[in-house]
Amino acid sequence: MPKLLVVETSARGEASISRQLTKRLVANWLEVHPDGAVVRRDLAADALPHVTMPWLSAYFTPPHAHTADMAEQLRLSDALVAELLAADELVIATPVYNYSIPASLKAWIDHIVRKGVTLGFDGKGLLIGKNATVVLASGGIYGEASPIDHLNFAPRYLKAILNVLGITDVRVIHGEGAKAVDMGEATMDTFIDAVIRSSIALRQPD
Repeated sequence: MPKLLVVETSARGEASISRQLTKRLVANWLEVHPDGAVVRRDLAADALPHVTMPWLSAYFTPPHAHTADMAEQLRLSDALVAELLAADELVIATPVYNYSIPASLKAWIDHIVRKGVTLGFDGKGLLIGKNATVVLASGGIYGEASPIDHLNFAPRYLKAILNVLGITDVRVIHGEGAKAVDMGEATMDTFIDAVIRSSIALRQPD
């Protein structure tokens, strides 16, 4: 049974562009995989703690030497890693905040990048054979002709960290200019339809 892990970060609920895009993608995925299972990790509903000194102490201590407190420090991280390892496919959906990702998503990344588990001690990623889709919504519009393209950090960072972990098949769906929905210049459905059509067109063979 194929498993899809969906990690969402937006705190805007039904008004979230990234959540609406993800809802469409998950529905399409279930059509292709009717026997599939979707696991959801909502970082807005269940915020993760950030890495602390005790957490790092546990992280840098070999597992066989862990105290009970160290094991407890890594308990949540272990659960997040297990979710990721069990998934065949991954969707990360996020808004863009100040040209980057929300702190909640960075916290998730810090918990799942684990030497010897998701990342080899030689620096090579261990998540081989998985694929990922990164879904972003941003008020700004990027691209080579845009004066702010050099600030398009969020998709580049997420793709880079996934590549580091061994996930090289990464699809990026970027809902740029999403402020048009908030300003009433486009309806949610119209905007989502256009982004989906554009992402499909980009994946067509030459």
